[in-house]
Amino acid sequence: MDFGDFLWSLLIIYFIFFFFMILFRIIGDLFSDHNASGWEKTLWILFLLLVPWLGILVYLIVRGKGMTERSIAQAEAMQAAQRDYIRETAGSGADPAAQIAKGQELLTSGAISQQEFDALKAKALA
Repeated sequence: MDFGDFLWSLLIIYFIFFFFMILFRIIGDLFSDHNASGWEKTLWILFLLLVPWLGILVYLIVRGKGMTERSIAQAEAMQAAQRDYIRETAGSGADPAAQIAKGQELLTSGAISQQEFDALKAKALA
């Protein structure tokens, strides 16, 4: 095997990988579309299996815009869920007065010392 055959093999492997990436992306999009009927999905799958390259091109031409819209909507939903999770995990972001009041309750119950309360108060006011 010479260098030209090696490069040709790499190019073929690249196109095979690229083909399967697009195919799985299309199949994933097809099943994430809740507006398409079961028969429509079945026909698209059969078309993709029987004539793969033509099926991919036709799918991208016919349903490419909807594929993009579904992808953007899914990304926005994931970002919103992530923002909600971060806000929930980081705390409610309560105002400093509420944090100091909670610290005062902990101080009076004996859960924290005066020094810890002062540090909490300084952090809340910062």
